Amino acid sequence: MAAYILFIRESEVRDPAEMALYRGGHRPALVESFQMKALAAYGAMETLEGEPADGLVILSFPDVEQARAWYYSPEYQKAAIHRRKAADYRGFLIEGL
Repeated sequence: MAAYILFIRESEVRDPAEMALYRGGHRPALVESFQMKALAAYGAMETLEGEPADGLVILSFPDVEQARAWYYSPEYQKAAIHRRKAADYRGFLIEGL
């Protein structure tokens, strides 16, 4: 069953250099090895309820196990350090229908 990881950026990027390091940490081999697909990333948004977000990313995986394996992989965690320094985020893992 498909699974999705959502990242909500709650604040503007406070450190563009750290964000650049984060974006540079995404290697095609890492994406391919976990069969990850980006469904949406920082596109135009309309807030329908609640507080507006600064940005949103939706990633798709074949299943929860692949999503967790990607998120907790040493390669991604090394890159994620820079994302966390760059801006405030919330992250969610949700199983599809």
